[in-house]
Amino acid sequence: MSNNVMREITPLTPSDCFTIFSRVKAKFDFPLHYHEEYELNLIINAKGAKRVVGGSIEVIDELELVLIGPNLYHAWFTHQAKSEAITEVTIQFHKDLFDDKFLRRNQLSFVKAMLDRAQRGIAFPPETIMAIKDRLQSLDKKNGFDSVLELLSILHDLSISRNMKALSDASFTNEKFNYNSRRIEKVFEYMNVNYNKQVTLAEVAKIANMPDASFSRFIKKRTGKTFIDSLNEIRLGHASRMLIESTTTVAEIAYKCGFNNISNFNRIFKRKKLCIPKEFRETYTGNRVFI
Repeated sequence: MSNNVMREITPLTPSDCFTIFSRVKAKFDFPLHYHEEYELNLIINAKGAKRVVGGSIEVIDELELVLIGPNLYHAWFTHQAKSEAITEVTIQFHKDLFDDKFLRRNQLSFVKAMLDRAQRGIAFPPETIMAIKDRLQSLDKKNGFDSVLELLSILHDLSISRNMKALSDASFTNEKFNYNSRRIEKVFEYMNVNYNKQVTLAEVAKIANMPDASFSRFIKKRTGKTFIDSLNEIRLGHASRMLIESTTTVAEIAYKCGFNNISNFNRIFKRKKLCIPKEFRETYTGNRVFI
């Protein structure tokens, strides 16, 4: 099944708290995909569109608010939606934005329970959406720390909502790889800092304190990806961020992100994101804010 499901590499970097992307559009055109981050998606005015979350397929109503957990397949399709002006606000935040210890404190028990249930996808009832939608739509007007507080407050209010509905059965999450490994983490930290330079297998194996060949097997076993694939995904994350946030040329972005030539960059980008960098940039001409 997962062969044709795209893994989205979101433009969120390790130092961001979350990102908000809002736009008005006439159709849904993003393929079925999954990503590491949590996603809260508000959709207004798309009655008749089809929502796919894990094993659940439903036709949606006027108001839609869904929380998707890490690595859970999801997509919306235009289906029978007639509107020319579908409003969509997407908030994505890191799965470790709120530390586990923090979430285990009394006052956060509702938020923790909700984030756990989000592994199956959660749809919120119309009355909850009515109460919260204006705050979601104005979240990108807030600044810095205030927006982090407001996000936490919104999540808390959602977590005490009655009648939230789990969408998929638990077997659908794509949580194959939990790489509880300090070595892997150190390697990923290194790649995140040095993605714009030549990074060799020998260098990262040294950081993991292993011979090259052993490290090569180790990272594949722990993450399901080769060293070069992992490095390319980190580079693509930074590249997609630059495509959205800057007017820098595609060629320049390729070089800035450590790709040695533009055709290589285009090919890898298309393989991972199913579109070329130029199309990706055009898709994201909504309003995106990074906090």
